[in-house]
Amino acid sequence: MNSLESTNVDRLEHEGKEIFLVGTAHVSLESVNLARQIIEETQPDTVCVELCHSRYQALSQENRWQETNLFKVIREKKAFLLLANLMLASFQRRIGEKLDIKPGQEMATAIDAARETGAGIELVDRDVRTTLSRAWRFMKLSSKFKLMVELFSSFGQIDKLKQEDIENLKKKDVLESVLEEVGESLPEVKRILIDERDEYLAHKIRSAPGRKIVAVVGAGHVPGIKKCWEKPVDVAVLESIPPGGKLLAGFKWGLPALIVSLIVFGFFKAGQSAGTDMITWWIAVNAAFAGMGAAMALAHPFTVCSAVVAAPFTSLNPMMAAGWVSGMVELFVRKPRVKDFEALPSDLSKIRGFWKNGITRVLLVVVMTNLGSSLGTFIAIPLMLRAFQ
Repeated sequence: MNSLESTNVDRLEHEGKEIFLVGTAHVSLESVNLARQIIEETQPDTVCVELCHSRYQALSQENRWQETNLFKVIREKKAFLLLANLMLASFQRRIGEKLDIKPGQEMATAIDAARETGAGIELVDRDVRTTLSRAWRFMKLSSKFKLMVELFSSFGQIDKLKQEDIENLKKKDVLESVLEEVGESLPEVKRILIDERDEYLAHKIRSAPGRKIVAVVGAGHVPGIKKCWEKPVDVAVLESIPPGGKLLAGFKWGLPALIVSLIVFGFFKAGQSAGTDMITWWIAVNAAFAGMGAAMALAHPFTVCSAVVAAPFTSLNPMMAAGWVSGMVELFVRKPRVKDFEALPSDLSKIRGFWKNGITRVLLVVVMTNLGSSLGTFIAIPLMLRAFQ
């Protein structure tokens, strides 16, 4: 059968352009062959691939992690984004090992075929860091905990895959399947993780240069792209990280003000003993939960101590976070070595590797200390209010 007649190929048109939309699975040899055949048969002006610049670098530059500046990552508040990115990449790699194929090989093949035929290459996916940043911004604290659990639990499920599950994965985009599951369990971010990317891909594909275009995308995106093919898309909005807004800013500053006011009010209303008890509860609970977060990340004892000391104070300062302090301390006392960067691919093939590798352990320290400190804040408040009883 002619590859153009495949059920995984859709012909679309836009302002005189002819677009061949190729739906693929990122761990399928059939998809690899189909991508090359379509490009060779159509001889397009442009080949669009469902990659952003960071994912393209991940595919083409295996040693790029050696250039990672962890100090800058922590300072710019991107520890969770890098950790989540590494988790998704590791998930894909492990599935690829199960299926005996390199994840994303069909994208690499499409790029090679485009170069061989003289076609232009367009990276049409939104940066995965932007997607995760937008999702993180809109998530509640409870949802953030749930997301961390979802990501780590995905690793445990891989070893339990049955043959029928493996066959189903061959028909799907692995990254999309992970995001799809997260979207189902966290409906408030489904639009950001899935729907927004469909809109973004549709716009980028139809805006690509040339009269004849081949677009290679994950099969999970095809229905969404077709659904919003003629829909106007504001790319600037989809690429932006929305500010926290007045409500969030008010909460960030209002919560510390409320806590301080409660303590002051406690001294005047219920006496010195009650006020002292409130301070004790605040320090003890914040310190304990931040310390537990750092300890769960297997941080150095000095790092755990720094989390314990910093949390009661950073929780009252919207410009600081206990995780940033503990992350910097961990980075100082256990500075990752070259071998940690070189071992990332093998270490992250198993969930315990995230705690073993010096790079991901620093990221875990930042994220888990911050989550522990945030949880401690909300647990401490009702305990402090008991002083008025």
